[in-house]
Amino acid sequence: MLSATRKTFSANEIQNQLRHEIYEPIWNMLHKIRIVMGKRDNRYKLTEFIEIDEGFFETINTDNQKDKKLKRGRGSQKQAKVLVLIESTPVIEKSQKDKHKPDRMPGHIKMIVMSDLKANSINEQVKATVDPETVIVSDGYNGYNKLKLIVKQHDVINTSELIEVHKVLPWVHSAIGNAKKILDGIHHSNGQGYLQNYLNEYCYKYNRRYFGERIFDRLLIACIENG
Repeated sequence: MLSATRKTFSANEIQNQLRHEIYEPIWNMLHKIRIVMGKRDNRYKLTEFIEIDEGFFETINTDNQKDKKLKRGRGSQKQAKVLVLIESTPVIEKSQKDKHKPDRMPGHIKMIVMSDLKANSINEQVKATVDPETVIVSDGYNGYNKLKLIVKQHDVINTSELIEVHKVLPWVHSAIGNAKKILDGIHHSNGQGYLQNYLNEYCYKYNRRYFGERIFDRLLIACIENG
């Protein structure tokens, strides 16, 4: 069922379709599969040209936060911080029919839940997930200031002066928006401790969006090797 759609299934929906009496085994099974998806994608590093940005996903903190005053905006306890990287290769020549499409073609994607978005933390994750001979494109966020130390080239775009930001960073913004829509549309709430698993599923399917029916067999192999 997970491999049959680009979106996802809730544990409750799968329980109903399988006519299983107990919810918990279904929920546990789905998260085990999502963990395997993440392990599989961790084998590969992103290469060539990459867009990078940070996303903020609303979650429920499983810690006891009832007596704590919630912050607003980027520092809110309800907003999980996610570093998003997607291969984005410039298109040299476009046909007439593609003239309205972005000037970059998307490749593979990674989404990483972060405890903070400081420069050292971002660099640590980029080192682990990106080939050093890579060109990274980002906005002017201070957390990206040290990227030039670990990759071939870092291009900074001052998005505050742009009206159409989506044209210079088209795919990373699109991916963040689509992931939020899928999670909000399927799950009533997402615990912070499980957000990475849901993002694993989104990235795994995105990275294999042209596999068609083969994705079932590939996922089965991944479960056998990494389960």
